[in-house]
Amino acid sequence: MTDRELRSAIIQACLEMNRNGLNQGTSGNISARLEAGLLITPSGLPYEALQPEDIVFLDMQGRPEGRWKPSSEWRFHRDILHARPEAGAVVHVHSPYATALAILGRGIPAIHYMIAAAGGPTIRCAPYATFGSEALSQYALEALEGRSACLLANHGMIAVGADLAKALWLAGEVETLARQYHACLQVGEPVILSDAEIARVVEKFRSYGPKAQDTAPPTSG
Repeated sequence: MTDRELRSAIIQACLEMNRNGLNQGTSGNISARLEAGLLITPSGLPYEALQPEDIVFLDMQGRPEGRWKPSSEWRFHRDILHARPEAGAVVHVHSPYATALAILGRGIPAIHYMIAAAGGPTIRCAPYATFGSEALSQYALEALEGRSACLLANHGMIAVGADLAKALWLAGEVETLARQYHACLQVGEPVILSDAEIARVVEKFRSYGPKAQDTAPPTSG
Protein backbone atom coordinates (compact mmCIF):
# COMPACT_ATOMS: atom_id res chain seq x y z
CA MET A 1 0.00 0.00 0.00
CA THR A 2 1.02 3.59 -0.47
CA ASP A 3 1.28 5.87 2.56
CA ARG A 4 -2.19 7.35 1.92
CA GLU A 5 -3.78 3.96 1.22
CA LEU A 6 -2.46 2.61 4.51
CA ARG A 7 -3.76 5.67 6.37
CA SER A 8 -7.20 5.11 4.83
CA ALA A 9 -7.06 1.40 5.69
CA ILE A 10 -6.34 2.24 9.34
CA ILE A 11 -9.41 4.48 9.45
CA GLN A 12 -11.58 1.77 7.90
CA ALA A 13 -10.26 -0.78 10.42
CA CYS A 14 -11.13 1.58 13.29
CA LEU A 15 -14.68 2.00 11.97
CA GLU A 16 -15.01 -1.75 11.49
CA MET A 17 -13.87 -2.65 15.00
CA ASN A 18 -16.48 -0.29 16.44
CA ARG A 19 -19.20 -1.60 14.13
CA ASN A 20 -18.34 -5.16 15.18
CA GLY A 21 -18.60 -4.34 18.88
CA LEU A 22 -14.89 -4.90 19.50
CA ASN A 23 -14.44 -1.37 20.74
CA GLN A 24 -16.31 1.68 22.00
CA GLY A 25 -15.66 5.30 21.08
CA THR A 26 -11.97 6.09 20.76
CA SER A 27 -10.79 3.78 23.56
CA GLY A 28 -8.93 1.50 21.15
CA ASN A 29 -6.09 2.25 18.78
CA ILE A 30 -4.48 0.78 15.68
CA SER A 31 -1.01 0.95 14.15
CA ALA A 32 0.59 -0.36 10.96
CA ARG A 33 4.22 -0.60 9.94
CA LEU A 34 5.40 1.93 7.37
CA GLU A 35 9.01 1.87 6.17
CA ALA A 36 11.27 2.72 9.13
CA GLY A 37 8.39 3.58 11.46
CA LEU A 38 4.67 3.19 11.87
CA LEU A 39 1.37 4.92 11.30
CA ILE A 40 -0.90 5.15 14.35
CA THR A 41 -4.28 6.60 15.23
CA PRO A 42 -4.24 10.04 16.89
CA SER A 43 -5.27 10.54 20.50
CA GLY A 44 -8.94 11.20 21.19
CA LEU A 45 -10.27 11.97 17.70
CA PRO A 46 -13.58 10.32 16.73
CA TYR A 47 -12.99 7.69 14.07
CA GLU A 48 -15.91 8.98 11.99
CA ALA A 49 -14.15 12.32 11.61
CA LEU A 50 -10.71 10.98 10.73
CA GLN A 51 -9.04 11.88 7.45
CA PRO A 52 -5.90 10.18 6.12
CA GLU A 53 -3.75 13.18 7.10
CA ASP A 54 -4.92 12.83 10.73
CA ILE A 55 -3.12 9.50 11.12
CA VAL A 56 0.22 10.10 12.84
CA PHE A 57 3.59 8.85 11.58
CA LEU A 58 5.93 7.74 14.36
CA ASP A 59 9.56 6.77 13.90
CA MET A 60 11.12 3.96 15.94
CA GLN A 61 12.55 6.48 18.39
CA GLY A 62 9.00 7.54 19.24
CA ARG A 63 9.15 10.89 17.42
CA PRO A 64 5.80 11.83 15.84
CA GLU A 65 5.13 13.69 12.61
CA GLY A 66 1.77 15.32 11.98
CA ARG A 67 -0.61 17.85 13.46
CA TRP A 68 -2.04 15.58 16.17
CA LYS A 69 -0.59 13.74 19.14
CA PRO A 70 -0.32 9.98 18.62
CA SER A 71 -2.42 7.56 20.65
CA SER A 72 -1.48 7.51 24.32
CA GLU A 73 -0.63 3.82 23.79
CA TRP A 74 1.96 4.56 21.10
CA ARG A 75 4.71 3.04 23.21
CA PHE A 76 3.53 -0.57 23.13
CA HIS A 77 2.63 -0.27 19.44
CA ARG A 78 6.17 0.93 18.68
CA ASP A 79 7.81 -1.65 20.96
CA ILE A 80 5.80 -4.56 19.56
CA LEU A 81 6.56 -3.65 15.93
CA HIS A 82 10.22 -3.13 16.83
CA ALA A 83 10.47 -6.50 18.61
CA ARG A 84 8.43 -8.45 16.04
CA PRO A 85 9.79 -7.93 12.52
CA GLU A 86 7.16 -10.33 11.13
CA ALA A 87 4.35 -8.11 12.45
CA GLY A 88 2.77 -5.49 10.22
CA ALA A 89 -0.06 -4.21 12.41
CA VAL A 90 -1.23 -3.98 16.02
CA VAL A 91 -4.87 -3.68 17.13
CA HIS A 92 -5.75 -2.67 20.70
CA VAL A 93 -9.38 -2.78 21.83
CA HIS A 94 -11.48 -2.75 25.00
CA SER A 95 -13.81 -5.51 23.81
CA PRO A 96 -16.40 -6.50 26.46
CA TYR A 97 -15.62 -10.16 27.15
CA ALA A 98 -11.85 -10.01 26.79
CA THR A 99 -11.82 -6.96 29.05
CA ALA A 100 -14.05 -8.71 31.60
CA LEU A 101 -11.55 -11.57 31.84
CA ALA A 102 -8.71 -9.05 32.02
CA ILE A 103 -10.46 -7.34 34.94
CA LEU A 104 -10.36 -10.71 36.68
CA GLY A 105 -6.67 -10.98 35.81
CA ARG A 106 -7.55 -14.17 33.98
CA GLY A 107 -6.08 -15.31 30.67
CA ILE A 108 -7.79 -17.68 28.24
CA PRO A 109 -6.88 -21.38 28.30
CA ALA A 110 -7.27 -23.86 25.43
CA ILE A 111 -11.06 -24.18 25.62
CA HIS A 112 -11.24 -24.41 21.81
CA TYR A 113 -8.69 -25.27 19.15
CA MET A 114 -9.05 -21.76 17.64
CA ILE A 115 -6.80 -20.51 20.43
CA ALA A 116 -4.00 -21.78 18.19
CA ALA A 117 -4.65 -18.75 15.98
CA ALA A 118 -2.88 -16.73 18.68
CA GLY A 119 0.15 -19.01 18.51
CA GLY A 120 -0.10 -21.31 21.51
CA PRO A 121 -2.21 -23.07 24.16
CA THR A 122 -2.98 -19.92 26.16
CA ILE A 123 -3.71 -16.25 25.72
CA ARG A 124 -1.91 -14.67 28.65
CA CYS A 125 -3.07 -11.75 30.74
CA ALA A 126 -0.34 -9.16 31.31
CA PRO A 127 -0.13 -7.54 34.77
CA TYR A 128 -1.73 -4.15 35.24
CA ALA A 129 0.20 -0.94 34.59
CA THR A 130 -1.00 2.58 33.85
CA PHE A 131 -2.04 3.11 30.22
CA GLY A 132 0.68 4.55 28.02
CA SER A 133 3.44 3.65 30.46
CA GLU A 134 6.76 1.95 29.76
CA ALA A 135 5.83 -0.69 32.33
CA LEU A 136 2.66 -1.59 30.41
CA SER A 137 4.66 -1.92 27.20
CA GLN A 138 7.14 -4.27 28.89
CA TYR A 139 4.36 -6.39 30.40
CA ALA A 140 2.67 -6.62 27.00
CA LEU A 141 5.87 -7.75 25.29
CA GLU A 142 6.34 -10.47 27.90
CA ALA A 143 2.72 -11.67 27.57
CA LEU A 144 3.11 -11.75 23.77
CA GLU A 145 6.22 -13.94 23.87
CA GLY A 146 5.46 -16.75 21.42
CA ARG A 147 1.93 -15.38 20.93
CA SER A 148 0.05 -13.00 18.64
CA ALA A 149 -2.46 -11.81 21.25
CA CYS A 150 -2.69 -11.04 24.95
CA LEU A 151 -4.99 -9.48 27.48
CA LEU A 152 -4.01 -6.47 29.60
CA ALA A 153 -5.20 -6.64 33.21
CA ASN A 154 -8.05 -4.21 33.99
CA HIS A 155 -7.66 -2.76 30.52
CA GLY A 156 -8.28 -4.68 27.30
CA MET A 157 -6.68 -6.77 24.58
CA ILE A 158 -3.87 -6.60 22.00
CA ALA A 159 -3.82 -8.52 18.72
CA VAL A 160 -0.86 -8.58 16.33
CA GLY A 161 -0.90 -9.59 12.67
CA ALA A 162 1.13 -9.62 9.50
CA ASP A 163 -1.19 -6.90 8.20
CA LEU A 164 -4.22 -4.88 9.30
CA ALA A 165 -6.78 -7.43 8.14
CA LYS A 166 -5.11 -10.28 10.01
CA ALA A 167 -4.67 -8.29 13.21
CA LEU A 168 -8.32 -7.21 13.18
CA TRP A 169 -9.47 -10.75 12.40
CA LEU A 170 -7.44 -12.09 15.33
CA ALA A 171 -8.92 -9.49 17.67
CA GLY A 172 -12.35 -10.80 16.71
CA GLU A 173 -11.29 -14.41 17.32
CA VAL A 174 -9.89 -13.55 20.75
CA GLU A 175 -13.13 -11.80 21.71
CA THR A 176 -15.09 -14.88 20.57
CA LEU A 177 -12.88 -17.13 22.71
CA ALA A 178 -13.34 -14.79 25.65
CA ARG A 179 -17.12 -14.89 25.21
CA GLN A 180 -17.06 -18.70 25.01
CA TYR A 181 -14.89 -18.96 28.10
CA HIS A 182 -17.16 -16.58 29.99
CA ALA A 183 -20.20 -18.70 29.03
CA CYS A 184 -18.45 -21.88 30.20
CA LEU A 185 -17.60 -20.35 33.56
CA GLN A 186 -21.29 -19.68 34.19
CA VAL A 187 -21.87 -23.46 34.18
CA GLY A 188 -18.62 -24.95 35.46
CA GLU A 189 -14.98 -25.50 34.60
CA PRO A 190 -14.46 -26.20 30.89
CA VAL A 191 -12.50 -29.12 29.47
CA ILE A 192 -9.09 -27.84 28.39
CA LEU A 193 -7.32 -29.17 25.31
CA SER A 194 -3.77 -30.44 25.80
CA ASP A 195 -0.66 -28.48 24.81
CA ALA A 196 0.19 -31.30 22.39
CA GLU A 197 -3.15 -30.94 20.61
CA ILE A 198 -2.79 -27.17 20.30
CA ALA A 199 0.75 -27.65 18.93
CA ARG A 200 -0.75 -29.94 16.24
CA VAL A 201 -3.36 -27.32 15.39
CA VAL A 202 -0.75 -24.53 15.25
CA GLU A 203 1.15 -26.63 12.70
CA LYS A 204 -2.01 -27.33 10.68
CA PHE A 205 -2.82 -23.61 10.64
CA ARG A 206 0.47 -22.94 8.85
CA SER A 207 -1.01 -24.46 5.69
CA TYR A 208 -4.63 -23.39 6.30
CA GLY A 209 -6.44 -20.93 4.06
CA PRO A 210 -7.38 -20.43 0.41
CA LYS A 211 -4.97 -22.15 -1.96
CA ALA A 212 -5.20 -23.03 -5.61
CA GLN A 213 -5.96 -26.68 -6.26
CA ASP A 214 -3.35 -28.63 -8.19
CA THR A 215 -5.18 -29.39 -11.44
CA ALA A 216 -2.25 -30.99 -13.25
CA PRO A 217 -3.17 -34.46 -14.50
CA PRO A 218 -1.48 -37.36 -12.74
CA THR A 219 1.58 -38.73 -14.46
CA SER A 220 1.46 -42.28 -15.75
CA GLY A 221 3.89 -44.98 -14.91
